[in-house]
Amino acid sequence: MPAAVLFDWGDTLIRFVYDEALVEAGHRAGLAALGRDDLPEVERVATHFRERYEPLFWAPGTVEELEYPGLVRQLLGDFGLEVDDEELTRFLEAEHAAWDPARQAAANTPALLEALRARGLKLGLVSNAFDPGWLLHRDLEQMGLAERLDFAVFSSEVGKRKPHPAIFERALDALGVAAADSVFVGDRLYEDVRGAGELGMTTVQALWFRADEHPEGGEPDFQAFTQMDVLNVVDRLAAAA
Repeated sequence: MPAAVLFDWGDTLIRFVYDEALVEAGHRAGLAALGRDDLPEVERVATHFRERYEPLFWAPGTVEELEYPGLVRQLLGDFGLEVDDEELTRFLEAEHAAWDPARQAAANTPALLEALRARGLKLGLVSNAFDPGWLLHRDLEQMGLAERLDFAVFSSEVGKRKPHPAIFERALDALGVAAADSVFVGDRLYEDVRGAGELGMTTVQALWFRADEHPEGGEPDFQAFTQMDVLNVVDRLAAAA
């Protein structure tokens, strides 16, 4: 009988719809939040970000998480803008809010979490996300997910991205459960399925938003084509125990 179910966030509990236009929108909002007169043109900032910094986010196989606030400070410094901590916080908060349209709550997520909790399971979230943890936990609260989860951790808080074991272990330790007694649900075969599977967790590939392929990914123990298929997996595991 599993004791806990842990989830990925983007494209699992929510749908994340990347839109290149939001890069510029985020920088525009962040610069406006600084409230200065000596600001560079947002188009120049966005172009420089794409050319100089965006490749750092997609480096294949990278498990070290970016220190995003420091990266933003460096980006602004490239245009002669020195910001203090309060200004940096304002920029980050405004930029993050501009990306709200990309984060789309899945209709069945609350019902799924409540049904799992009703089965006596502990619930966790383990997500690769570079934004500061205080912003991401606020997102969970605003989406009504924080109250339905026992613990949530983001790679920006650990310094390591999935599939590195450290981020999974942080959640398992906080929940007080062993990997062998846990189920992990995520859409990505490399980060989620391989990472969790190598720790001994039962893995479920989430297919309701996307069908991932990865040459170095793991083989999931189960596949779920809808969110409610996760309940079937849990019930099968409980019956077999």
